[in-house]
Amino acid sequence: MVLGTPKGLRLHIGLFGRRNAGKSSLANALTNQHISIVSDVPGTTTDPVEKACELAPIGPVVFIDTAGIDDVGSLGAARIERSLAVLEWVDIALIVASTQAISEDDERIVRKAQSLGTPAILVLNKSGLAAPNEALLARAKSFGLPVVVTDAAECSGIDALREAIIQVADAETEPDLPIAGQLAKAGDTAVLVTPIDTGAPKGRLILPQVQAIRELLDVHAKVLVVQEDRVAEALDELKRPPAFVMTDSQVVVSVAKQTPENVPLTTFSVQLAYAKNDIALLAEGAAALSSLKDGDRVLICETCSHHPQKDDIGRVKIPRWLREKTGKNLQIEVAVGKDFPDDLTPYAVLIQCGGCVVTRRHLLMRLRRARAQGVPMTNYGLTICFLQGVLERVLSCHPEALAAYRAALARSDGRNE
Repeated sequence: MVLGTPKGLRLHIGLFGRRNAGKSSLANALTNQHISIVSDVPGTTTDPVEKACELAPIGPVVFIDTAGIDDVGSLGAARIERSLAVLEWVDIALIVASTQAISEDDERIVRKAQSLGTPAILVLNKSGLAAPNEALLARAKSFGLPVVVTDAAECSGIDALREAIIQVADAETEPDLPIAGQLAKAGDTAVLVTPIDTGAPKGRLILPQVQAIRELLDVHAKVLVVQEDRVAEALDELKRPPAFVMTDSQVVVSVAKQTPENVPLTTFSVQLAYAKNDIALLAEGAAALSSLKDGDRVLICETCSHHPQKDDIGRVKIPRWLREKTGKNLQIEVAVGKDFPDDLTPYAVLIQCGGCVVTRRHLLMRLRRARAQGVPMTNYGLTICFLQGVLERVLSCHPEALAAYRAALARSDGRNE
């Protein structure tokens, strides 16, 4: 069922503009659904509201309806800040302005989107009240964005807006890279090690495992799925070595011992770093774990707000392993959901989750911000493999990332001498 598509695999489309510009009405008209509350009262939408739905003919998308960029007061300023934060990570921004005038607020959003590299469409809405004159159209087109005239209340121009979204999505958005499909070809066998633990949904596998299986089947590879206590047995039963073994990070040491050195080994989290982020830069960031000192602050970055498990990987296991491996008195903090500090400089390193529920653009935004502030960032999988002493082994599938890690490690060693 397409409506069951996870948010992390959907195109994220944000609606931005002044209060009462018609953002919520536009979302409803685009989807032919009542996904947002519509009111003539300015400021009805107070916080970014996400709604997963279908947008024909694109398919599964997430609309993010944001507060007005002209909100007032101290609370309004906070809402504007949250709206602009959304602009940083959406795949496409629909900037909704009036057919009568383009305000300074509208231009501010356009310039912000352009500075962030966010693909955007300028929508001149409420044409039923007044059609845009030639001067206004000329000014709108001068920004260099696609311009569409609509009237959401009358569903006028909606087809043209859908077509513009399709064109921008095809030309300017970057989909996730494959998790596993690039590691095998038709006829190859891949061994996936998928332990069933408390983090796995009852009756199902976790999302990256399902994605890997689907990708491998799509390239007509054979997939052998086992738990960690059957790896050696499964490999012995194969007539020829598999193309690779991919394992859950938490059992990587056990799986590494059972997997011959000539068989490439990776983990689901390492492959997520490749698919949804920049694995070379994250590998470079992992080298910072080797030089942590007493009192250093480490930020664990979770992008979902799941209920923490008893032995939660991000909040319990990684902090425990970090302290055990380094022997240092570290200050470890956790940022949850889409909250991400503006000032990252107090931290010695950031450890990002795999990001299976958010988009590649969202994770790359976080990495870009960290690098701009000179703060190393890595992810859960690379961190676990570093702490377990197998990071170089699992990076063998990504030579450029292995080289980046070794170079950063050498630089770190030189500074510490």
